[in-house]
Amino acid sequence: MSESTKYLLPEDRLPKAWYNLNADLPVPVPPPLHPGTGQPIGPDDLAPIFPMAVIAQEVTTERWVEIPEPVRDVYKLWRPSPLVRARRLEKALGTPARIYFKYEGVSPAGSHKPNTSVPQAFYNKQEGVKRLSTETGAGQWGSSLAFAGSLFGLEVEVFMVKISYNQKPYRRALMETYGATCVASPSTLTNAGRAILEKDPESSGSLGIAISEAVEVAASRDDTKYALGSVLNHVCLHQTVIGEEAMMQMEMAGDQPDIVIACTGGGSNFAGLAFPYIRENLKGAKVRVIGVEPASCPTLTKGVYAYDFGDTGHLTPLVKMHTLGSTFMPPGSHAGGLRYHGMAPMVSHVKDQGLMEARAYHQTECFAAAVQFARAEGIVPAPESSHAVKAAIDEALRLKAEGKTETILFNLSGHGHFDMQAYTDYFAGNLKDNTYDQSALDAALAELPKIG
Repeated sequence: MSESTKYLLPEDRLPKAWYNLNADLPVPVPPPLHPGTGQPIGPDDLAPIFPMAVIAQEVTTERWVEIPEPVRDVYKLWRPSPLVRARRLEKALGTPARIYFKYEGVSPAGSHKPNTSVPQAFYNKQEGVKRLSTETGAGQWGSSLAFAGSLFGLEVEVFMVKISYNQKPYRRALMETYGATCVASPSTLTNAGRAILEKDPESSGSLGIAISEAVEVAASRDDTKYALGSVLNHVCLHQTVIGEEAMMQMEMAGDQPDIVIACTGGGSNFAGLAFPYIRENLKGAKVRVIGVEPASCPTLTKGVYAYDFGDTGHLTPLVKMHTLGSTFMPPGSHAGGLRYHGMAPMVSHVKDQGLMEARAYHQTECFAAAVQFARAEGIVPAPESSHAVKAAIDEALRLKAEGKTETILFNLSGHGHFDMQAYTDYFAGNLKDNTYDQSALDAALAELPKIG
């Protein structure tokens, strides 16, 4: 077994294709439905908001999808990303476990999100699109699409969830540095935003609301398409570059994971690391796969697996997913990127088929884990990524208590350099473990569309 700390692949080992789990699932993912007819949607239904190349990737059942050379050229700015053996954390914990993390914070935007923003911008540019609209929670996706738009000469308009817009001004500054426009959501720029503000002028916003605003803008302008940073199949597909690299790097380390962990909000960074390992499990491997979410927005652990809208304004198709209800408003938290009412349909299906585990943590225990990790490994995790750190530490301590040696691999999906106000609040004792309102959750679930 290697004694190295970092495992670095050369650029010529950068994967040439994304992996599509749809090709190997024993039971197909239920199709998206048209909200008016209840019938499966076709490409024409998605054409107003997505380019055809992206629509084709959304529905493909091919196992491998080629990464275009211009996209691979951009990827080389930061990919392949490092695999790191967390030796100092292992020592601090006194655990016999071997802990590795795939570090996605080395991208220009500081997270895994450019893995999909770059191909989405590329495909839109190919089809003559001039503008992109999108939503963002904590700002990781918005800054990533802004970065990609700047590379391909596209205007980008970002609707940022208002509570994060106020909490994270430097994310806004990063988007503007890349040339994007950033708007607090709900806004007065769209019908969807105005309707929310009429009901609640002090609304702190949600990803569901911001999605409604961004989709409305895309659908109403011929020169504009919508770009999504998580949830849909094509986004999960693009992120699998993470797991494909990790497999090669684990071979370099002379090791293989027994446990694979990632945080889950919409599901993309989890899919990116986990789907290639789930493929191997379907062939007979026995890797535990764990998705970790916030207890304040517990989609996988408390949600219902049902058809629902992906947005609050009900402008999107119906998809079958673990959902808290499209009108559910999660309490504010610093892990804004995990504050979404639904889970990716593919991740939801994987959970429903028993191919993964899910657990939820409160934010203060996640920040405690993040601080412990930072003091051992030197990297300050993003609040979202701290959920995966917490689970990895818990698993390492379990193995210590049981006297077992296993290998843990987790996705450190981004750094927290733009999230230091969250750490300031944590050290000041101002972070609260907000719990969701059960009556509000019940009311949102009661509004689920009646299908069948």
